[in-house]
Amino acid sequence: MNYFLVKSEPFKYSWEQFNKDGETFWDGVRNYQARNNLKAMKKGDFVLFYHSNEGKEIVGIAKVVKEYYQDPTTEDEKWVVVDLAPVETLKHPVTLETIKADPQLQDIALVRQGRLSVMPLKAEEFDRLVALGTEGTK
Repeated sequence: MNYFLVKSEPFKYSWEQFNKDGETFWDGVRNYQARNNLKAMKKGDFVLFYHSNEGKEIVGIAKVVKEYYQDPTTEDEKWVVVDLAPVETLKHPVTLETIKADPQLQDIALVRQGRLSVMPLKAEEFDRLVALGTEGTK
């Protein structure tokens, strides 16, 4: 199993809207590294949902329900989407400030490559972030 983090500006597509929709294709990725991360996603992989710009916090857990296919918003064959479905809202959103202050998360891509919109996570990073979102900071 693989783990990822996707970023969305809440005014464009929020966690709340995602939950209302129940499922969505993750489109608009126009960075090759982020696209390659989408291509690496497999059905059943878990994905953390991060509100960027406003909030700057991880707010929920999603799951890949369909592996990559042509992005329907463009005719350019270079770009792909995956289908995601929400799994769980975190009890405590995990802020970027909390992530940066956590010694266990110093190498996380969110800190090292802050502008990347789709990034892989190590299993231990995913577990730590979920623990912070479930139990709060300690």
